Amino acid sequence: MLNNENERGDRVELRAIVKKSDDWWIGWLIDLPGVNAQEKTKEQLIESLKFGAADMLMTPFELEEEGELVTINVG
Repeated sequence: MLNNENERGDRVELRAIVKKSDDWWIGWLIDLPGVNAQEKTKEQLIESLKFGAADMLMTPFELEEEGELVTINVG
């Protein structure tokens, strides 16, 4: 699990799959499809995945005219 905090300071845990492939570590987030990384060390990979997750979660978006933004808590 990757641990990070969102902009409100809440702790966010995300599941990641990481594995060594030849001289590289590769990984991706199960909970945020599209966030993946490749680095020379496992530690660098984890940091890259954290950065990718934070970047995706902070991406600005526009609500459709009739749309409503809600927060969903699981657990």
